[in-house]
Amino acid sequence: MDIIDVKEKPPLDSTPLTLVIGKFDGVHKGHQLILQVAREKMDSSQETLAVMGFSDQPLWVLRQDEAYEKKITPDRDKFTLLKQYGVGRYYRVAFTKEYAATTAEAFVKEHLAQLQVKRIVIGEGFRFGKGASSSTDALIRLCTERNIEVVVVPLVKINGTPISSTKIRGLLKEGLMEAAQSLLGRPFTVTGIVVHGQKMGRKLGFPTINMGEMEAFVEPKPGVYLGVVGIYKDGVITDYRDVLISAGYRPSVNGQGYLIEAHILNYSGDLYDQTVSVSFLRYLREEIKFTNLDDLIEQMEQDRIQAEQLLATD
Repeated sequence: MDIIDVKEKPPLDSTPLTLVIGKFDGVHKGHQLILQVAREKMDSSQETLAVMGFSDQPLWVLRQDEAYEKKITPDRDKFTLLKQYGVGRYYRVAFTKEYAATTAEAFVKEHLAQLQVKRIVIGEGFRFGKGASSSTDALIRLCTERNIEVVVVPLVKINGTPISSTKIRGLLKEGLMEAAQSLLGRPFTVTGIVVHGQKMGRKLGFPTINMGEMEAFVEPKPGVYLGVVGIYKDGVITDYRDVLISAGYRPSVNGQGYLIEAHILNYSGDLYDQTVSVSFLRYLREEIKFTNLDDLIEQMEQDRIQAEQLLATD
């Protein structure tokens, strides 16, 4: 998948495009339906399915709203998912306060005019232009003038509630991983490189992998989770292992900052410097500050027993 960074306007390009516009944070079931419809609408093998999205969340840039500072799927993970859904090109628009002043008319007549767009596919409720003041009706009117088809995809709902990235963020912050998975269509997952830590887990009899080189992500509720780690080799996951995940601030060992560690069950290998993905499946308990390490070790053993019992019944 080609990634094209856009500071003001996209570069001139004559490749026929079916263009999907949206932030696509999470690449959830609603996004997946939009991509499916876009693929079905393509009427030529010469067309490229492209997505246009922002480098940063608008509400973070404009209001410094901390709820939108971090992403459900950082760019590395988002690009991997989009490629799996057939996207051949991604326009990453640098969202700034200056770009936010772009009117709907300028976006279509100046920005999209740089591209050979045959059709645009968007989700129901799409807003664009300065202050998000323009609706799908405005997009249809402006695109009709340029002979560009506009396809509006209905919202995907679960139990009557539309799926949204905002909803998923809230579920992650509450530790409701099964509910988040039902909206995402897959477990919430973070990807990084295994780095050397303080080896405290190994000293306690529970060696862990420590995640490094990670892009900023929405941090799940601190606590212990049951999960799965995917181990990469040559850019592809070749092995999956059950894990106990500790996510949070490690108060029992005076931890500094939010950290994800994973104890791989029944495993003794060395994964340093390898890429891994850690998927959160189920919240087990809250983060606890223990007054002594013996109590911590006892609780970790109880966590391991609970995890193995759950895995045996699944």
